[in-house]
Amino acid sequence: MPSLLLLVAAGCEEIEAVTIIDVCRRAGIEVVSAGLDSEVLPVKCSRGTLLVPDTVLDQAMGREFDMLVLPGGQPGTDNLRKDSRVKSLIQDMERKGRYLAAICAAPMVLAEAGVLSDKKATSFPGCLSGLQMPDISLTEGPVVKDGRIITSCGPGTAIEFALELINVLIGREAKERVRRGLQIF
Repeated sequence: MPSLLLLVAAGCEEIEAVTIIDVCRRAGIEVVSAGLDSEVLPVKCSRGTLLVPDTVLDQAMGREFDMLVLPGGQPGTDNLRKDSRVKSLIQDMERKGRYLAAICAAPMVLAEAGVLSDKKATSFPGCLSGLQMPDISLTEGPVVKDGRIITSCGPGTAIEFALELINVLIGREAKERVRRGLQIF
C-alpha cells in the first residue's frame, strides 16, 4: 500500500489538510498526519478548526513514505518554513526519488528547500512570485505536476489535488473510482 506523510502545522488550511487525508484514504493510501510539536497535540488550523495528528514529525521521520504532502494556509506555511526538520525531510525525500506535493502557500516551502529549481509549479497567487526565484517556471492551473513534484493553488483545488496524488501513487483507475464515489463529474 502506498503511503504519504502530511504535515499539520499550526495555522494550516483545514480544507486542504482534511480533504487530502479523506480523499487519499478513500483510495487505500496509508495517510499519516504528523504535527510539528514534540507530542501529539491538537493543531489549531487557520480558521480555528482543531485537528489531532496521527503522530509527531520526529517519530514520522523514522519511517519511509512514498510522498510528502504540505498543506498551505497561514500561518501554517510560515511554521513549516521555520522548521529546519521540514527542509531536511524535503531534501531527503527528493534525494530518494520520492514524491513531494504542496498546495496553496506551501509550495514556498518546497522552493526554499531548493527542489523547485527548473520546475513548473503553481501556488496561491503571489506566493511563489514573491520569492524572486526566476528559475521556477510559474504555471497557472489548479494542479501542476513536473516530475515528482505536484503543486496546487488553493483550498478550492484541494479535491483535484488529492485526486492527482492518487493518480501518481496508485493510478488512473483508482483516481477515477474515487472521483465517481465523490460524485465529481
